[in-house]
Amino acid sequence: MKKSVIPVFIPHLGCPYRCVFCDQHKITGRQSVPTGADVAAKIEAYTRGVKRHWEVAFYGGSFTAVDVRLQEELLAPAYAALASGTIGGLRCSTRPDCITPEILRRLQCYGLTTVELGVQSMDDTVLAAAKRGHTAADVETATALLRDFGFTVGHQLMPGLPGEDWASLAETTARVCRLKPDMVRIYPVVVIAGTELADLYGSGDYTPLSVDEGVRRAAYMKEHFLQQGIDCIRTGLQATEELDGTVAVIGGAYAPAMGDMVDSLRYGRQIRFLLEALERPCRVMISYNRRDTSRTRGYKNENVRLVADMGISAVWQEINEVPLHTILVESAAGKWYLRPDTGERSLVAHCLHCSIMGP
Repeated sequence: MKKSVIPVFIPHLGCPYRCVFCDQHKITGRQSVPTGADVAAKIEAYTRGVKRHWEVAFYGGSFTAVDVRLQEELLAPAYAALASGTIGGLRCSTRPDCITPEILRRLQCYGLTTVELGVQSMDDTVLAAAKRGHTAADVETATALLRDFGFTVGHQLMPGLPGEDWASLAETTARVCRLKPDMVRIYPVVVIAGTELADLYGSGDYTPLSVDEGVRRAAYMKEHFLQQGIDCIRTGLQATEELDGTVAVIGGAYAPAMGDMVDSLRYGRQIRFLLEALERPCRVMISYNRRDTSRTRGYKNENVRLVADMGISAVWQEINEVPLHTILVESAAGKWYLRPDTGERSLVAHCLHCSIMGP
């Protein structure tokens, strides 16, 4: 059964600091503090007549740092819906330094099973520049504690923060891989009007990532996470009317199609690495599952153009017998399966006389 989220946004609630990049009101498109009645009404509106595995998700603030009475008010209708079978789970996002055994026992009492940590970076210098107020060690401690209590663990990361370079990004990626959260979200930094980061950008003290650079950094991270078996459930901020307007976003790596662009780069790189080893001139056939069409052919067909620019004649085709997340490449030299999510490449046949390639 398809999983779907019922989002409950609590902008800035519980946050003891104001990070340089943050304006949750603009990012989430929500201004007011929800009540228990709001949560109950939203669950009813989402689930009425729709059979799915629904999960209530408390996002946008540091849920476990919210006043306990409000936490319980918000959790109570969700727990009632869980007990009745209307929803199938609860999750929240919070800060790494707002996790204690007492907090986790409270969450368990209300049936909440997934906690996503706002990690952002594993470089303490970058975290300090972003005014996060926590350290990489806090992330390690919180992740271990969540594991001990049996929670599903998520990490949220922000490539492109002030002070980050490629070495810092690589170290953050490696340390997260060692911690092995169950899932990650990657949000390349976006400069939002009215934030301290916007002031730094305006004064010339911060240079944001371009969209292309954001795609490259996110692709690097996602590639490594997937190879370690860590699920990447989102890349890039979700589009809202506020973010898509002319006022909120003033710089940085914001693109509504960020996820497609990242996957396009990952798949295109795997195809290019293989084709570069083939003798020219050559003809190839590139086959893929229908559900992988956009990422294989590339965002706006950029991988099709990539192959053409290499001087290679290619036939691109959907074949649903090709496994999902797999690319089949055939040439007169052989037949290969590429698996971009794991980095595997396997030669399955030498086909010096492949009839499908023509004379």
